[in-house]
Amino acid sequence: MNIPQDYSQTNKDAWNKRTMVHIGSEFYDMKQFLEGQSSLNETELALLGDIRGKSILHLQCHFGQDSLSLARMGAKVTGVDLSDKAIAKAQELNDTLGLDAHFICCDVYDLEQHIDESFDMIFTSYGVIGWLPDLQRWGKLLHTFLKPGGQFIMVEFHPVVWMFNRDFSKIEYDYFNTETIVEQSTGTYTDRNAPIAYEEVSWNHSLDEVFAGLLQNGLALTGFREYDFSHYNAFAGMIQTGDRKFVIGHLEHKIPMMYSVTAIKK
Repeated sequence: MNIPQDYSQTNKDAWNKRTMVHIGSEFYDMKQFLEGQSSLNETELALLGDIRGKSILHLQCHFGQDSLSLARMGAKVTGVDLSDKAIAKAQELNDTLGLDAHFICCDVYDLEQHIDESFDMIFTSYGVIGWLPDLQRWGKLLHTFLKPGGQFIMVEFHPVVWMFNRDFSKIEYDYFNTETIVEQSTGTYTDRNAPIAYEEVSWNHSLDEVFAGLLQNGLALTGFREYDFSHYNAFAGMIQTGDRKFVIGHLEHKIPMMYSVTAIKK
């Protein structure tokens, strides 16, 4: 599989453009967030439990709403993201809200150059691992930054979702990680008509690959669940079926939309 040498910079440029649209979008509802509404969903909140006093590393945190929601819950949070525009906004929000979260702009794979501590918990969620080509390397990273007995919690879009084309009318991509997917894109999931254009590089990861990345790098699975809905109206043709619950209209509940994984460092 050919992995473009400059894929990280390509994706950084793409997410910088997306971030500038996302900040003011209805999707991220900045007004409600600043007034105290949590950006976290019931699925991850149930998995996280009581996090008061815990140190949490939040990987691929975008512009920090979830990181800051964790900080509001009493955790000591370090957020990491590739996009410098996103991290600058995260730090601005942190200062505005008077919180003590810490933010780092870097490629996840370069994190050891920026942090020399370990954490009680690592958290990551929704549309994140597809930007990483190698989940073995990712698993080693999780092991490195978790304390012994530390928890890993992830909620992610299901790999079945990424098999479809953009209007979910046909299967277009392999379930397994057999190719680097390079696409020329316009708009973004918060506004498909936004006047931005960019290239993006991604990879599809099967559940087998996810589990192998954890199990072969010293983490023990403690939970796994699949969900027939998405908490986000982030794909074409979605209909709402409940509070923060959406499905693809013509597919309804026939395919898994999300999954969650919890693990501990042995």
